[in-house]
Amino acid sequence: QVQLVESGGGLVQAGGSLRLSCAASGSIFSINAMGWHRQAPGKQRELVAAITSGGSASYADSVRGRFTISRDNAKNTMYLQMNSLKPEDTAVYYCNVDTRVRDPYKWGKGTKVTVSS
Repeated sequence: QVQLVESGGGLVQAGGSLRLSCAASGSIFSINAMGWHRQAPGKQRELVAAITSGGSASYADSVRGRFTISRDNAKNTMYLQMNSLKPEDTAVYYCNVDTRVRDPYKWGKGTKVTVSS
């Protein structure tokens, strides 16, 4: 079974940056459209960034221009570079497939991002 492990979260001031990483136990990145999702307290999980197997990226309006998704298929690792962070970016961030195109693998524990104002 595929295992996904997110890391890189933390506490940062508004305007700061963080880089999240996602490691997978299997070679899933090269065959799937992948995505970074987040769940803020009291809200549903939402997809904020996605990348196709061909490398094309897309973003939610709320993060476009500030977040950059990338991946290294050879290392089975995916990244989310987050710049100009805002308090509303505070959430637990998860990596998984792009859930618009297929059902997710088992969700990992996520990595918590807290942005202070």
